[in-house]
Amino acid sequence: MKSIVILEAGDFPRKTYPLYLLDSADAVVCCDGAAVQYLRYTRRRFGAERMPEAVVGDLDSLPKTVRGRLAPIVIHEAEQEDNDQTKAMRYVLAHHPDVTDIHILGATGKREDHTIGNMGLLMEYTRMFDLNGIRVEMVSDYSTAFALTDSCELHMGKGRRVSLFSPDNSLTIRSEGLEWPTDAVVFDNWWPATLNRATEDIVRLTFSHPSCALVVLD
Repeated sequence: MKSIVILEAGDFPRKTYPLYLLDSADAVVCCDGAAVQYLRYTRRRFGAERMPEAVVGDLDSLPKTVRGRLAPIVIHEAEQEDNDQTKAMRYVLAHHPDVTDIHILGATGKREDHTIGNMGLLMEYTRMFDLNGIRVEMVSDYSTAFALTDSCELHMGKGRRVSLFSPDNSLTIRSEGLEWPTDAVVFDNWWPATLNRATEDIVRLTFSHPSCALVVLD
């Protein structure tokens, strides 16, 4: 098992689980200005700075003084077709072919448009990249989000809150183990399958056809 953290410049995690992922990662890749937050955090937590493996992005939010100090690990990608999160994903997949888990931290908060875009990209990555069983999760102090592409069983625990999203309005997701079944949900907006709750430890989702959906757990 090899775990990589992609750290973004949204709300820095404070709770135990995301901080555990950050501290125990085999490598940390910072998106642009997130490097400042990471250096500050490691100084406070460990008494000395820990360098990320790489700082990736268009560098629009990385102070010049920090950029100079981190020059050997800075990867400047100026193109604007992809955001820094996607550039970091590309870096991780290219440099760590044995990665098993990618945890994206700091991707939410501060700006709602960034939050929505970053979470939506989790679904896009299933089409952009050959993930081949790699688990990609976006983790914050409030939720864990990940993409699905077909029917599955989710071992989430009874009582856990869950929301489903999909950009495919032709997709039907039949559910077992949810308080409000999703069988008749039409995914033509963001809200129809939100704010649900597991009534069983295992929730079964059956897709009408292979597609993409986003699961957000509390």
